[in-house]
Order: sequence, then C-alpha cells, then structure tokens
Amino acid sequence: MRLWTLHPKYIDNRGLVALWRESLLAQAVLKGKTKGYLSHPQLSRFKSTTNPVKAISYYLNTIYDEAKNRGFNFDNKKFKSIKVIEQITTTDCQLYYEWEHLKQKVKQRDKKHYCLLKKIKQPESNPIFKIVNGQIEEWEIIKEKK
Repeated sequence: MRLWTLHPKYIDNRGLVALWRESLLAQAVLKGKTKGYLSHPQLSRFKSTTNPVKAISYYLNTIYDEAKNRGFNFDNKKFKSIKVIEQITTTDCQLYYEWEHLKQKVKQRDKKHYCLLKKIKQPESNPIFKIVNGQIEEWEIIKEKK
C-alpha cells in the first residue's frame, strides 16, 4: 500500500488507478471493515487525526478530482466528499523521498510521463498534508537505490 504524500497530479495513469484502489482499501481499514492491513504503517498518519475516516475521505476526494480531470470514471459514491479538513503534518524529506521513488517507478512504466516529471523541481503535496522541515518519516520503508 502506498498512500502518496505527493499531489495525485504527478502520478501516472496506472499509478493513479492503483492509488485509488489502495486508498479505498485504507478507507475500509479505517472504517473497521477489513481484517487485514490494520497495522499498516502508512495508515498512522490518518489515524493521528481527530477523524481518520474523514481524513481518508478528503484524501480520496483529491484523487477523485484528479481522475475526473483526466477523464477517468471513478465512482464518487465510494467515499464521502469532504472539502475542508485538518491537515496532517509530514516532512519535506518524506515528500522528496517519495518524489524520487515515484520518478523511478514512472521511468520504468511510462517514459513520456517521466519526461514531464523530470522538469518539475519542487513537487506539491496532496492538500491534506502540511509540509514541515524534517527527516523521512519513521514509518517509511527505505528502498536501496539500484
């Protein structure tokens, strides 16, 4: 499960579909509707909010809006539309770690999209996240560079 800190506008089409599915799974976990993934480290950010279900709904809303902009037909009945929510604090190093991770994934599966990503110097986060100075988050599983 990868719940990107990055704004979904950077995710390639294949990755956006995967993000949608994984975020719906995260929502099911946070609603107590699944037995698996209960302790998944990426859920800790949402669990730290006063209302984790609303937080993941807001996250899903941002993904849905991006998918809609691309002409995808995601089902907006799968989450409750939330337009304003408390932000979740995460770090700039986490954002940039994910940025490099995304670029490596996209480089392998969508060269054209990768060329667009290479031009971006300062990526934005999903609006649910407030970016502060700091190290990569403790829950992140660091992958060795090849």
